[in-house]
Amino acid sequence: MAKKEIAYEEAMTRVEEILGRIQREEVTVDELAAEVGRATELIAACKARLLKAEAEVNKMLGE
Repeated sequence: MAKKEIAYEEAMTRVEEILGRIQREEVTVDELAAEVGRATELIAACKARLLKAEAEVNKMLGE
């Protein structure tokens, strides 16, 4: 089954939540690697979404 794409705004909100929990030291050492991994996945999804949007805009502008 394919992964459902997450909206850019939702992904950024989740990254901010993860970072906030880490900064407030609400994440245990055991959870830390998983949380950092999830944040990394979300950031990659955001980057891909931005690159796709940039390509579409450039295509529309004829660049």
